[in-house]
Amino acid sequence: MNQVHPGLTNAARLSVAPMMDWTDRHCRALHRMLSRQTLLYTEMVTAAAVRHGDRVRLLAFAEMEQPVALQLGGSDPAELAEAARIGSAFGYSEVNLNCGCPSDRVQSGCFGAVLMQQPDLVADCVRAMQDATASEITVKCRIGVDEQDPAVALPRFLEAISRAGVRRVTVHARKAWLQGLSPKENRDVPPLDYPLVLRMKQAFPDLHMTINGGITSLGQATDLLAQGMDGVMIGRAAYHSPWDVLGRADSRLWGTADPFGHPEEAVCAMMPYIDEHLAGGGRLHQVTRHMLGLFTGRPGARAWRRILSEEANRPGAGLDVLRRALSAVEVEPAAA
Repeated sequence: MNQVHPGLTNAARLSVAPMMDWTDRHCRALHRMLSRQTLLYTEMVTAAAVRHGDRVRLLAFAEMEQPVALQLGGSDPAELAEAARIGSAFGYSEVNLNCGCPSDRVQSGCFGAVLMQQPDLVADCVRAMQDATASEITVKCRIGVDEQDPAVALPRFLEAISRAGVRRVTVHARKAWLQGLSPKENRDVPPLDYPLVLRMKQAFPDLHMTINGGITSLGQATDLLAQGMDGVMIGRAAYHSPWDVLGRADSRLWGTADPFGHPEEAVCAMMPYIDEHLAGGGRLHQVTRHMLGLFTGRPGARAWRRILSEEANRPGAGLDVLRRALSAVEVEPAAA
């Protein structure tokens, strides 16, 4: 039976989606500064890369990032089991199986959204992963692919993984069209079907179900939770406008204190982290590229982005660049 971690279940009220080339450890450090509660995910890592690649580079994370989950891609039960065991040894309490990514790469490798067509194989994979580790094994999927009828395919898929012992699932409320649409188009073109996902939550009451896709604000997340969803996952909006999504998440969704009153405070709190990264030979832009959207909608946001975009990648760029960018932002007046 799948090991269930209550702390992760609570954190999963709001999660930031795994996003390739975006949700690396520096991005997660920023997001954790903004919200102490939200569940964070790594970029997807293939099981083969975990087994044969540079594990420290691929899997290492800072304790301050917790709660953080590892997302794996693959379709070979034995290989996924070994990768899950390795991930667990690095400290991940959750290992998530990607059954939703629509890229050409995942189709050729027989993982990602194409696995929606093979629920029995997915069940075999999660059983093998559960047998190999005490980490909680979860699944992220679509509502269907290509010509599948989501009203048939999704419950069949959820039934299969439920029988295999999965207790927590994230459903991206769009079909994936593996033929005819690019990965980028698959994020926007297929219509969202929130009502279907809400019905699936009613049909599978024992599954902790998170909804994903097209969610852009905390208000929208709160509405979906009120309609019966257990969790809400936000992707691009959390990346491009991290303060708007995460800066007030702790108080609104968990009733705990928010870490900062203003995004300027979060920037200052990131400086020791960045200083340590630079001292270890890192580059400024490796961190600040994830911070460009912190002041979205605020006076000075354009100058903030311009200074960081133009200067943070220069050799020797340091905290002086970040301070100069921050000085271009108009400081919010203190609350009365």
